[in-house]
Amino acid sequence: MTELTAQTGGGLLSREEMDAARERLPILYVDVVPVRVDVHGTVTAIGLLLRAGEDGQIKRALVSGRVLYHERVRAALLRHMEKDLGPLALPRVPLAPQPFTIAEYFPTPGVTPFHDPRQHAVSLAYVVPVEGDCAPQQDALELTWFTPHEARDERLLAEMIGGQGTLLQMGLAHAGV
Repeated sequence: MTELTAQTGGGLLSREEMDAARERLPILYVDVVPVRVDVHGTVTAIGLLLRAGEDGQIKRALVSGRVLYHERVRAALLRHMEKDLGPLALPRVPLAPQPFTIAEYFPTPGVTPFHDPRQHAVSLAYVVPVEGDCAPQQDALELTWFTPHEARDERLLAEMIGGQGTLLQMGLAHAGV
């Protein structure tokens, strides 16, 4: 969950203004488990990003990002998927997307399975099929497709940031994997 600025109706918040907001308010995010499905709708692959964290560590991550002021959730999903997976990913986001869960990230470890040292964030989590060509964009170093079996491997889940391994497992269970 990284973005340097927040867009508002009047412009962009400075880093200082965003930090001040994070100290006072929960921030709304979306998390996406991008998947490939076969003709029957069965999940065949799960796409995970490789990112460099603020601490310099390289970690696996879901597609994730903030919902901007005056932005619909569906638009935020499409924007973050394009930002991370590229413009040719062709995500199949329903007109009225429904999250499989709501994840609460707290700055204090252990309150929930989800942790973000910068802020209290509330994330709507989705499993979204993609049909097109995906290529990592912006701050994503790599995109790797894993089989459902590989995606449940404890070593892979341990590579994920802020409890997103737990969120991945929940998304796979929701998708019937």
